[in-house]
Amino acid sequence: MHGTAGTRRRRRVVTIEFLVGTVALILIGARSPSQGGWLWAGWLLGCAANYGALAVYAVVLYPPGRLEAELRGIDVRSELRRYSIAQLLLFIPGLIAVVALVQAFRGEGGEPAQAGGG
Repeated sequence: MHGTAGTRRRRRVVTIEFLVGTVALILIGARSPSQGGWLWAGWLLGCAANYGALAVYAVVLYPPGRLEAELRGIDVRSELRRYSIAQLLLFIPGLIAVVALVQAFRGEGGEPAQAGGG
């Protein structure tokens, strides 16, 4: 969401990408079993769960100042290199969603655990 410059436009584009990606993957995945593609549907819905978890974080971090506060004290350039490779984990169905849920229940990972009223 931040990139090297941290522009508001980039934040908006990434948030929209996660939201639209989640909906698109759900719609395509929900349609696949009717055409005999149960395995394909499961993979798509698992990836939709990953995108959905990231969409929640994107929405929570969208308001001005929230992302900057979360990134305070972090070397953004080195983290960008690390996450360029780590984003391949999105293709493991449900992995990111499970990690996000575990962090939320443990109270780790910042805002999403608190967004529900805590």
